Amino acid sequence: MNEKLSRRDFLKLTGTALGGLAFSPYLPPVTEFEDSALVRVSTTAISVHSMPNDESRIVRQVYRDEILPVYEEVNSGSPGYNPIWYRVWGGFVHRARTPKVQVRYNAPVLSIRENGQLAEVTVPYTQAMLVRKAGWEPLYRLYYETVHWVVGIEQGPDGLPWYRLFDELLDITYNVPTSHMRLIPDEEITPLSPEVPWEEKRVEVSLATQVMTCYENDQMVFQTNIASGRFDSVIPANGIPTRTPAGKFNVSVKMPSKHMGDGNLAADIEAYELAGVPWTVFFTPQGHAFHGTYWHDNFGVPMSSGCINMRNHEAKWFFRWCLPSAGADEIHPGTLDKKGYGTPILITN
Repeated sequence: MNEKLSRRDFLKLTGTALGGLAFSPYLPPVTEFEDSALVRVSTTAISVHSMPNDESRIVRQVYRDEILPVYEEVNSGSPGYNPIWYRVWGGFVHRARTPKVQVRYNAPVLSIRENGQLAEVTVPYTQAMLVRKAGWEPLYRLYYETVHWVVGIEQGPDGLPWYRLFDELLDITYNVPTSHMRLIPDEEITPLSPEVPWEEKRVEVSLATQVMTCYENDQMVFQTNIASGRFDSVIPANGIPTRTPAGKFNVSVKMPSKHMGDGNLAADIEAYELAGVPWTVFFTPQGHAFHGTYWHDNFGVPMSSGCINMRNHEAKWFFRWCLPSAGADEIHPGTLDKKGYGTPILITN
């Protein structure tokens, strides 16, 4: 799967890349306030309130994938588990469905490793394109801090260098601009505390308090609030309840990038397709997992359909810390996973 551009082609493409970024149709429009914090609306629509509370007057609506500059963070004191509101143009939005994003452009590399390598999106979102016989067609939007497996580099529909990404769920490839992705160095995912014996690492999750704690030799080394599966009286079509199961488990499969969802080829941004879910650690045969979360910032309350949602950087830490180890050279290039009987997990109600 190794793909390599000639040096002449590489220099030709990269020489025009930076000049074309401001006019790229594959990147969301960003305001001129480049030094401000940015958030993305990650659900169909949310309300902008006149004050930082739900009871205040609604000023306007903002819609999925709008990028909002943040002028101030306000701690309103409520709700207690997530009291942060952002002051945006015209009022305030709650943090729950407005994850922070950045715009960081990247220079392309000359070649991709033979078996592929990991990369993360560094812009609010990028438009993936699928090559058909009739030409390039839009596919999924890939979002900030999602992780993907790069298998090649080639000229895109805008004449600039694009990475070719492998989707393990659909067994297809699609393309995104190289400037929107950062290749992840191998050392960023080397195992943490590998000298600690297998039996001396363990994880505890309290569904009641929405707290996850990791231990080494009975000493706490990590603790955070998470978002577990919410209760739903209606069982989904797949027959798996949405509430995270309690009990004793072990890590079984680790995937640095996982396409979750219905598995359809869809350009509809409302479709249930979560491509590139980062740092996924499975612990049941039914598919329950710890993983990074780019579609909300509402930890401390159940939010998921059964998995344990974590902040992306914390999920990355956990991916590196728990067993089995899954360094860059241990990830299977066809299935993007590492299997093994791993760290014990205790989940309590």
